[in-house]
Amino acid sequence: MSLSEYNESKTPVWYVYICIASTKRYYVGITTDPTERLKKHNSGTGSQFARDQGPFVLVYTSESFKTKSEARKREIQLKGWSRE
Repeated sequence: MSLSEYNESKTPVWYVYICIASTKRYYVGITTDPTERLKKHNSGTGSQFARDQGPFVLVYTSESFKTKSEARKREIQLKGWSRE
């Protein structure tokens, strides 16, 4: 079952997610369907980083946004934080 949702205007809800690789490195991204995106990362069809660092476990996905732009701003903010 897909986690993809739609808001009142029938546009997709965007999620910021964080997963951790078997190498203990974090990956922060955005998607409309965290479950499917994690499957892509773990199948080697996600980003280059995912192919090199996987497999991944989803550790955070509780933030949702009405627009891709809002989600991207939060992703950039999180990527700027210390890993500690």
